[in-house]
Amino acid sequence: MAAARRLKRVAISQPGFLTLNPKVTPTDLVSSRRKRVNKNKKKNWNKYSDVQDVEEFLEDLVNLKFCFLCEEAAEPVKGKKRKGKSSRPLRIDLILQHDSLVAPPKDVLAYQKPNAKKLRRTAERAEKLAAKGVVPRSKKRLLNRTVVDRTSKKTETEANNNPERDFYDIWGQETKDLGEPWYLQQTRKKLVKRPEKLNEKPSVLPAVEVIAPGGSYNPDFFSHQELLREAHEVELKKKKVEDKLERQLAYNKADTATEETILREQVEGLVEESEEEEEKDAPKEDGEEVAVGAIAVADKKTERQRKREKAEKIKEQQRLTERRQTEQQQQLFQLRSIKTSIKQQEETTQIRQKRRKAKEEAQKAQPRRLGKLKFQPQDMEVQLSDELAGSLRQLKPEGSVLMDRFKSLQKRNLIEPRERAKFKRRLKVKYVEKRAFKEIS
Repeated sequence: MAAARRLKRVAISQPGFLTLNPKVTPTDLVSSRRKRVNKNKKKNWNKYSDVQDVEEFLEDLVNLKFCFLCEEAAEPVKGKKRKGKSSRPLRIDLILQHDSLVAPPKDVLAYQKPNAKKLRRTAERAEKLAAKGVVPRSKKRLLNRTVVDRTSKKTETEANNNPERDFYDIWGQETKDLGEPWYLQQTRKKLVKRPEKLNEKPSVLPAVEVIAPGGSYNPDFFSHQELLREAHEVELKKKKVEDKLERQLAYNKADTATEETILREQVEGLVEESEEEEEKDAPKEDGEEVAVGAIAVADKKTERQRKREKAEKIKEQQRLTERRQTEQQQQLFQLRSIKTSIKQQEETTQIRQKRRKAKEEAQKAQPRRLGKLKFQPQDMEVQLSDELAGSLRQLKPEGSVLMDRFKSLQKRNLIEPRERAKFKRRLKVKYVEKRAFKEIS
């Protein structure tokens, strides 16, 4: 094959060779042979690659961009169109199609309107009222609204360098809502109303409590004794609580073991149980005799007895009704006593209400239970008579300001009472003897 091509090229290169196309010379045919060039380098690629068709295409695009050419649409080719796959419906759609020749029944309910008669009557009534000149309530609400003047011009703002302009206080003047409450609510421009509960303080106690006059560095004798008495009462209450706890935890002396109780425990279960069995059997026999007697007494009632019982029952009912009527008649003569009793009840209820209100007012000054721990008041800082300092130079500091503020927050129900978290070891401590210690021991 390669030899035939070589002979063909040699024949074309001869001077007497005649081609079929008179315009093409044999040298053009020889020179038009495609060269085999390696294009793995950028230089050879730019040199031997033909980009003339790409440049022509880009020039055509530029011409189309800046020139508007009206081209006629190409006429469709006459002939049989080939149906594509897109024109054919899917198999799943064909299965779901309605293939019955019987028409589906008409849904009568689809053509009916619910409450059609009522709606027709309301429409007729509205037409009659409109003919009389009566305005509906919904339109009356719209007409009663205050119309905001949109065409009013804004007041011209004065220059800042004008010394005669009015003073404007940012915090002193309140901004006024220019729209209606309903409009502001619908446009989400109305601020949420602050609940009244947030304005209430959790406690009526002051933030800083003034100490009693007896707590001064140079107090009066009587005021100092009054403070000592209060501290003494606090200590007595603590002592009572401790004594009560000790009494509850103490064991009962009557439960102590004696020789008699020890002997009874040792002998228990060893004594013969014949006497106990006899005592148990005796009540059973008596019970059987009683049951037989009861069965014998339960005879059938006669007709005369039933009539007598029925008459007695009717008489008893009549007696109760007569007694009830007499009591009601007697109550008419007891109006004064009833009025006095009602008045006493009202007085007692008023006294209870006053007590309840006083208790509620007193509870406002007391700390509430906010957590699992109960509020423990701080110990009173009291100095004895021999510990008092005569001057500020000899005075020694007592207490802690931080602890005082912390207890004040707890007392005013701002924070819950807390205690220091206890250290909880997760892993057990493991004791290991070192090798050096083992060698010595």
